[in-house]
Amino acid sequence: MADGYIIITGAAGMIGSGVVRHLNTLGHHNLILVDDLDSSDKWKNLLRKNFCQLLSIGELFPFLQGRSSEISAFIHLGACSDTLEKRGDYLMENNYRYSLKLAEYALSHGHRFIYASSAATYGKGELGFHDDPSLIPSLQPLNLYGFSKHVFDLWVLKQGVQDRVVGLKYFNIFGPNENHKGHMASMVYKMVPTIKKEGFLQLFASSDKALFADGEQKRDFLYVKDAVRLTCEFLEHDRGGIFNIGQGLATSWNTLARAVFTAMGKDPCIRYMPMPEELQKQYQNYTCATMGRLLECRQKAGLTSPLYTYSVEEAVREYVQDYLEREERW
Repeated sequence: MADGYIIITGAAGMIGSGVVRHLNTLGHHNLILVDDLDSSDKWKNLLRKNFCQLLSIGELFPFLQGRSSEISAFIHLGACSDTLEKRGDYLMENNYRYSLKLAEYALSHGHRFIYASSAATYGKGELGFHDDPSLIPSLQPLNLYGFSKHVFDLWVLKQGVQDRVVGLKYFNIFGPNENHKGHMASMVYKMVPTIKKEGFLQLFASSDKALFADGEQKRDFLYVKDAVRLTCEFLEHDRGGIFNIGQGLATSWNTLARAVFTAMGKDPCIRYMPMPEELQKQYQNYTCATMGRLLECRQKAGLTSPLYTYSVEEAVREYVQDYLEREERW
C-alpha cells in the first residue's frame, strides 16, 4: 500500500478519523480523505493527522478521473448513519448509489474496496446475527438506514463480487472522536455529562420482561480502536467477504452504566424509565455478533493477534478518563 493512494471516505467521522490515525502510526501518509465538514466540529478529528488531500464528497469522482494507476485501495466509511432519518431517497443516494458507483470504479480498476455495512441490517435478530452470506437475503432491517446498507450488501451478492470486496457489519462502536454525532453518539458519550449534572442515570425499562430484566437488554459493544485495527487489517491481505465487526460478546446496559460510574470514580445510581411505544417497534433488545467467519479469515491470512484488545470495562475507563474528561481527540 506504500506506493498508491488509500482513499478514505467518511474520513472525519469516528471510525474514519481513527483509520487515518492508525494508518499514520503504521507509516502511511499517502491518504486522500473524503468528507463534508459542514457546520459541525468534526474537523477537529483530523488535527495532528497526516494526509495528502481533503476532498468534499462531490469532489471525489472528478479527482479519480485519470488517476486509477495512482490508487491502491478504498476504505469507504462515508454514509448517513442516522437510524431515525426518514428521507428514503436521501439515504439511498448517500448510502447505496454512491457506494455502488464507487465500488464499480474500484472493481473495474482492480483496487481493494473495503466498505462499511452495519449490524442494523439484522433487524431484531430473528435469524440471529450470523454473517453467513446465504442468510443475508432473508434479513429484515427495522429502519431506512439499515435498509440502505442492506441493499448494498445485496448488490454485492447479486454481482458475485463478495470475494473481491470487504463488507464490515459494525456493531455498537464507541470511543473517541464521536463528539459531532449528536443523538447518534454512543451512550457512553451521553452518560458522562448526565452523571455529572444529575448524579444518576436513567435507562430504558425492559419492553420484554419475560426475557430481559430492566437494564439487562444487551448489545455487542466494541471500542473504536479495535474496530479500526480490524478494518485496516484487510489492507494486509486480499481475502474478501462480508464480516461482522464486534466483540462476539453481549454486554448489558446495566454493566455499561456501572463501568461509566466506576471510570468517573462514582457509586452507581441507575433508574429506569418506560420505553416509548414508537421506539419499541424498532428496538433491539439483544445483539451479539458471531465472529467465526472473521476469525477463520484472519487465521488463513496469517493474523495471530487477539480479535479485540479492550474489554468493555477497559475501553470505557480509557475513553472516559483519557478522552472525555480531558476533552481530547484520538
